[in-house]
Amino acid sequence: MNPAGTPDASRPGDRPLFRPRRRTARGAPGAPIRPAGLRKRWLLAGVVAVLVALVAGVSLGPVSLPPGSVAAELLNLLPGVHLDSGLTEREVAIITELRLPRVVLGLLVGALLALAGGCYQGVFRNPLADPYLLGVAAGAGFAVTAAIVLGAGAGGALTGLPITIPLAAFVGSLGAVVLTYLLGAAGGRDRSPATLILAGVAVSAFFAAGQTYLLQQHSDNIQQVYSWLLGRLATAGWHDVWLVLPYFVLTSVVVLLHRRELDVLSVGDDEAAGLGLHPQRSRYLLIAAASLGTAAAVSASGLIGFVGIIVPHTMRLLAGASHRVILPLSMLFGGAFLALTDVVARTAAAPAEIPIGVVTALLGGPFFVLVLRTARRVAM
Repeated sequence: MNPAGTPDASRPGDRPLFRPRRRTARGAPGAPIRPAGLRKRWLLAGVVAVLVALVAGVSLGPVSLPPGSVAAELLNLLPGVHLDSGLTEREVAIITELRLPRVVLGLLVGALLALAGGCYQGVFRNPLADPYLLGVAAGAGFAVTAAIVLGAGAGGALTGLPITIPLAAFVGSLGAVVLTYLLGAAGGRDRSPATLILAGVAVSAFFAAGQTYLLQQHSDNIQQVYSWLLGRLATAGWHDVWLVLPYFVLTSVVVLLHRRELDVLSVGDDEAAGLGLHPQRSRYLLIAAASLGTAAAVSASGLIGFVGIIVPHTMRLLAGASHRVILPLSMLFGGAFLALTDVVARTAAAPAEIPIGVVTALLGGPFFVLVLRTARRVAM
């Protein structure tokens, strides 16, 4: 016995009164706890969801095509694959030149919006954070509206440049998220979900007022701007896909490489700094990357809300709270979600087409109410 009268674990025959039991992530005794990782079944489910959305998006439309034939024709796009799909040249042209670019664009935009939403939720430690609710989309919308009206005033020379609209959207979205963050921080060090949402509403109202003024002064561009504001995935070919793809690659690489830092930031800045992380530097990098992805998505598809809150929050509830799990799955299921939503927008009121932003708002409104009620009980 030691002088205090308690057992000394270093001596044979003496054991401490309490010995913590080590468990694995599955609860098995005798092994250290391991952080949650991306399970293969969830990854497989995400890939299947993307493939289903791809085939459904290409098959359904004014001219319905057999899903089996569509799948065979899509496989023919792979090198070394030659299958008889039974489709005519006209039907093959519909697939490759009209529907497939639109579906691929939906997959990219949905993945970007969901990834940005999950990233913002981790950076702000708030399950209600979203590119749309934080005012990022409104800032991008104001900047793109300004680019459209100024470009029209310059004879279309500005908007004709491939980089003009994405660059304007990026500047507007980054300015909006900075304003939202600063305005939310004005309430104190501890930013509640309500404070952040109110800050986003205020920033959105500010940019909406500026956008309204621009439209009032340039009424001849109202139709073009409104068709963009309501959200759409209409594309005349692969141009928009190639325009978004570099931003998609850059955003996804930066955010996914730093997804572990989001888990560290969730414990607080002081604790994260004690673990060797530079909180502000990581936060600014992730905000810039997520804003870039939002800017690219908004510039290609207009304002499509609630994707960044529906998908990441669903993944958090189903697959776990670690951002190493949430972010990759959000990209897969976010792309599938928007591609399938576009199918609903194209077919629900055929031959007319519902703006996809309207469909996501109808789905996201009730979901946001559910998240608002359960946000305090969900562990980030």
